[in-house]
Formats: sequence, structure tokens, C-alpha cells
Amino acid sequence: MNPRVDISDVESAGEQHNDAAMPDGRGFHFGGAVGALVLVWLSLTPSLLPRGPLFQGIVAGAAAAFGYGLGIAVAALVRWMLHRRRGPAPAVAWWALGVVACLGSVAVLAWYGDWQSDLRSLMGVSGLPWHAYPIIVAIAAVVFAVLIAVSRLCWALARGVGGLLARVMPPRVAAVLGGVVVVVVAVAAVNGVVADVAMSMLNETFKAVNDESSPDTEEPVLAERSGGPGSLVSWDSLGRQGRIFVSNGPTASELTAFSGEPAREPIRVYTGLDSAESIRAEADLAVAELRRAGGFERAVLGIATTTGTGWINESTASALEYLAGGDSALVSMQYSYLPSWLSFVVDQERARQAGQALFEAVHAEWDLLPVDRRPKLVVFGESLGSFGGEAAFSGIQDMAARTDGVLFVGPTATNPVWRDATARRDPGSPQWLPIYRDGRTVRFVADTPDLARPEAVWVAPKVVYLQHASDPITWWTPRLLFQKPDWLTEERGRDVLPSTRWIPVVTFLQVSADMAVAVDVPDGHGHTFQADIADAWAAILSPADWTVADTERLREILRGAE
Repeated sequence: MNPRVDISDVESAGEQHNDAAMPDGRGFHFGGAVGALVLVWLSLTPSLLPRGPLFQGIVAGAAAAFGYGLGIAVAALVRWMLHRRRGPAPAVAWWALGVVACLGSVAVLAWYGDWQSDLRSLMGVSGLPWHAYPIIVAIAAVVFAVLIAVSRLCWALARGVGGLLARVMPPRVAAVLGGVVVVVVAVAAVNGVVADVAMSMLNETFKAVNDESSPDTEEPVLAERSGGPGSLVSWDSLGRQGRIFVSNGPTASELTAFSGEPAREPIRVYTGLDSAESIRAEADLAVAELRRAGGFERAVLGIATTTGTGWINESTASALEYLAGGDSALVSMQYSYLPSWLSFVVDQERARQAGQALFEAVHAEWDLLPVDRRPKLVVFGESLGSFGGEAAFSGIQDMAARTDGVLFVGPTATNPVWRDATARRDPGSPQWLPIYRDGRTVRFVADTPDLARPEAVWVAPKVVYLQHASDPITWWTPRLLFQKPDWLTEERGRDVLPSTRWIPVVTFLQVSADMAVAVDVPDGHGHTFQADIADAWAAILSPADWTVADTERLREILRGAE
């Protein structure tokens, strides 16, 4: 028999819930409005990169929604400690808040414009137009309204479920369980049905993009390129990024003109996601294609792990070919249709599997060659490609033991080897530019002079991590929500404003938004890497007769490729 529930208890519990979180007669909770205003102001503080009105508006709106909830919680806690019931805030309080909001927002937006101007000047980015400010306000208002509407819907559902449960259990227990039920169902729906449907739609959408061809790509007529004459893989199976990769790069004649010496036609091998049924089979096919093209007979053999869509930074690939005088072979494979940022969130395991499978397959074949006939074996990757490329190695010393050099560009905060070396950096070196074991094997480089840092002897094989202090891809991690990172505790990086500060939740939102514009800044900042790649490869490969002047000429070529 169900226990009898006094209706007064249910009403009392409901009143307490309304007292904690529901709006007053003006439609908004006064404490929540104060919290939202403060968080909006904080969201306009400096971050890593210049932000346009779209992403600044999103950050401000999300911060306002979080601040609104935080303000409600703080107000409820204060009333509970003072044993006071909540009543509507007086009109004068709302008027005062309105005046403070207007005057304070104008001042904060003016400061926002100042630091944006400083950062844009530092990075060589054009200034923020006047009409960006009303756009920021409008977008923030829309984002805030949507998030508040969703939260109120969830709250109403929780109250409804709690009311039903209160018929068979104590009202306070029912209220808590009502909230738990709604949260569990929502998370299950998002992780289950919604996630499956969304991923299916995204895969189909980006698969269609993968099947498209760039107007600048043409089917190769050279046997040294996958998809060309005698290739084991078809042109269509390479995917959009694979076709771009094998169609680009310096020709033998361009390499000859650069060096003044006869050059060979570089080999570029690539297998698309549609080339084989599994990652392992695709890696084996890539090795067979590399063998067919004569890749194991070249002086330098480069293994590249791609980003999500199969993209490879052309500057990294072509710079290696210039340094090798065309006596090189590059091999890579696609493992996803999804863009890098989406693969980073939902598909990291495939990047790890692809990087490990390709390296192990190539290395096994390379290891069978006589020692005096083996090409230099180097590994490279950018962003998620650096994450996948690391998967074949247990650490820095393993890289040095099994390769002739490694270049990882724009590493992510989830790169295990990078993260371990950074955490164990030598005392006194900052997180944004660490020194690991006196730089004997690995160097962390933000600008070319960093290759000589520290002054200790740098022995081959050499490992280079090329990274920027202002790159949100490298510094984004969920830990930013509630943990201050070392790169904001120690001396700031060269292109990070001294006024940049860590703010719980807000900094996470800011760096998340910065990720979306990480490549919209000039070379040398954010996630844009071009000219310094020439210096990094020159240090790693150390080709005979290569000069500083050659490196500078190559830097100019890479700058022109932006």
C-alpha cells in the first residue's frame, strides 16, 4: 500500500524549488541576471586569438547562460544561510542593475576593442569594424535565450517527473529523483539515438564532400604518383584530400631550378578510405603501392599521418622534397571523412590506429632492407596527424631509436608523448616552450631561433615539435574549465597578451571559440605553420651542401604557398 503523502508537503517542496530557480514576475531572476552580466563582461577579456563578432557573441551568450545559473545558485545559498524566503526584487534594484549594465558594458566593450586592436596589430590582422559590436550583442542575446529556454524546459520536465514520483515517495526525494531521471534520459538520448543519427548524417555529408574533386586537381600521368599509370589504387578511391596531395608538390624541373642540380621526380603515395576494407588492409596496400613506385629506393622516405579528412599540410610535404632534391618518397593514408576538429572529438581512436598501422607496415618493409640501402625514415604530421603519428611510439627515445627524424606540427593537448615530455620538462622552462632533457633529442620550437635552444649538443636522430604559444589546438583541454594551466601561470608566450588571464569556465569557452578561427591568422601565429617548417626540416635532415641561404629561399616559397 502506498504511503500517504500530505499535499502540503508537496506544495512546500514545489515552492522551495520555485524559490531556488524560477524567474520572478519580470521573467528573470535578479540574482541570475547579475551573474549573467558579470560572466558576459568576463567573456570579453583577452584570449589567445582575435575573435570576430560571431564567435565572441557565442562565447558571451554561453557565458551569460552559465552566469545566470550560477547567480541563481548563489542567491539561493545566501537566502538559505540567512533563513530568508525569496520575494520579487524591488523595481529600484532592476533599474539600478540596468544602469550599471549599460554603463559597464560600454566600458567593457571599449576595453575589448583596445585589447583586440593590440592583438590584431601583434599578429598583423585587420582591425575590428564598428558594426561588430551590435552583432556581438545580438548573437549573445540569441544564444542566451536558446540556452535558457532549453534549461527551463529541462527544469519543467524535472518538476513534472518529481510531481509524479511524489505520489509514492517523500516529496524532497521525489524532487531530486525527478531531476536525476531527466538528466539520465537526456544524456542517454544524446549519447544514443541523437548521437547515432547525427554521426550517420555527418558521415554521409562529409563522404559526399570526400567524393568531390577540386578544380585544381588532375589525374596524374606519372608513375610516381598514386592514381597514375600502373598504380594499385584508382584515382577516384583517393578521396578529395588524397587527390589534392598527389596532384601538388614541386616537379623535378622546379627542384632542378631551385638547386641547380638534376633532380628526381618525387614519389607521393596515398590510399583513400575507400581503397580497402580496414585500416590494416589500407596500410598494407599503401606499402605495396610504395614498393611499386620505388619508394624504398629513394634517399628519404617520409611517413605522414593525416588529419581527419585526409589533409596534409602541403608546406610540410613539399619542404621535405626540396631538401631531398626530389630523391624522396612520401606515403600516407586516409582514415576518416570527418573534419579534423570533429574527428578530434569523436574519432581519436581511428587516428591512433591509422598512425600506428601505417608506420608499423612501412617500418617492417624498411627493416628488411640492407642497412646500407635503407632510405632515411622520417615521420611527420600536423594537429590530429601529430596525435596519430605519435601512436607508433612509446616516447621520445623510441622515436629516435626507430626513425631518422620526426617533425610534429601544432600538436594537440591529448598527444601522449608530447604531454609527457612537456610535463617532465626541465626546471625553469615554460609549458608553452619546454626544454626536455637538455634538448639532446627533442626541441620545442615556436620560432626558428628556438632550434638552437638550449645550447647543448643536439644529436641525430632529431625530433622537433613546432608549436605556437597562441595556438588553441595545442592548449585546449576540458581541464581549462576549472584548472589554471601553466601557460597562464608562467611567463606568457611571445604572441600572447600579458593581460590574458585564466577565468574558470570562461577561459574554456574562449579557447574553444579560438579553435574555430585557429587558421585565420598569419603564418607564425595560431595554428598556421608555413615558413618555419623549412628550418625544422633542414635541422632534422641536415642535407649535404645545404646552406642558410637555401633555407631562406625555401621559406619564401612556403610563404607563397599560404
